[in-house]
Amino acid sequence: MPFALPHYEPPDFNAPVLCRAPLARFEPAPADGVVPDGYHATSIFPEYFHLSPGLWRLAADSRMDCVVSRAADGSLLVKEFRRVRSGELIAVGRGENGEEGIYVHAEPFPVTSEVSDKFAFRTRVSRETSFSIDYDELYPLLHYERKNGFILWVLGPAVTFDRDARDAFAGIVSRGYAHGLLAGNALAVHDTEASLFRTALGQDIYSKRLTPLGHYKHLDTINTVRRIGGLREAVRQGLIKDGIMRSVILRDIPMVLAGSIRDDGPLPDVIADVYEAQDRMRALARQATTVIAMATQLHSIATGNMIPSFRVMKEKEAGEETIRPVYFYTVDMSEFAANKLADRGSLSARSILTNAQDFIVTLDRGLKGYESGAGQG
Repeated sequence: MPFALPHYEPPDFNAPVLCRAPLARFEPAPADGVVPDGYHATSIFPEYFHLSPGLWRLAADSRMDCVVSRAADGSLLVKEFRRVRSGELIAVGRGENGEEGIYVHAEPFPVTSEVSDKFAFRTRVSRETSFSIDYDELYPLLHYERKNGFILWVLGPAVTFDRDARDAFAGIVSRGYAHGLLAGNALAVHDTEASLFRTALGQDIYSKRLTPLGHYKHLDTINTVRRIGGLREAVRQGLIKDGIMRSVILRDIPMVLAGSIRDDGPLPDVIADVYEAQDRMRALARQATTVIAMATQLHSIATGNMIPSFRVMKEKEAGEETIRPVYFYTVDMSEFAANKLADRGSLSARSILTNAQDFIVTLDRGLKGYESGAGQG
């Protein structure tokens, strides 16, 4: 069946507790990067602020662990602590149910559970969980998002270590199922190594045979790309003939390669300044409507911290605003890695516990089937 977005249910501001709610309070920041005592920290959920009698305003473009600044025109801006300037009016109050003029709307897209048992087995995601439905729901979702949303991929290097997985993801990109990419130095290095030498960290990406002096391959790759001036120039000159980086660059998809303390090289395209990388990641995250994070615990958690559970969208023709959910999938073999995302506040993330290479090959095959079947068009 074609994908349809769920309906957003706004809060009932006529409910007695919200009718009687006081106005939200805002106090000046005492210094640059410092917020008032009792500040309100944002969550992944839609949050409304009572600005004048009967007027509740949604803080759009929200994300967790930020504060809300009230501008001179009354608009609300969600900011990281380090971006706050002295004297800015910052929302204070830690009540979440209107008692301090702030309402955190935790069920904006209500779902009904078919089971009401107080005791049940298999209520948590594990490697024994059935994931067939997750794939079947992903195909129409990604087909919809290809034209109507912004699909953001967060990748670890594992997807480049297997020939079929690498080819599959390059195909997914070339068919329009990627609008942004977040990764680190390793993904780009090993994908380029695969193009130059058919290896990843010196191991053949199909046969798994180790090559002589294989531990030099990724370093040779970095040195070659540094000499030539960067990944885009390497693609332009035909040095990179296939793979993920080539597909991303040829389609002009924005990507952020965030540096790490353990990077070799790194490639010239890697952003070494952590806060510049964070800003660039956040710029893409603020556009995302579906996120798929695979086999990269730190990048997944970092992205999860930048992603709310909702997105305010403006209709192009009518100019009206609608509110839709943001879909977040995390794919990893490790239950610990998948659960870590929820532990860090990304409560809306759905986990698929499997090898990232198997996942992407299965996803590619399923998308092709969906395209050629009922989902075509």
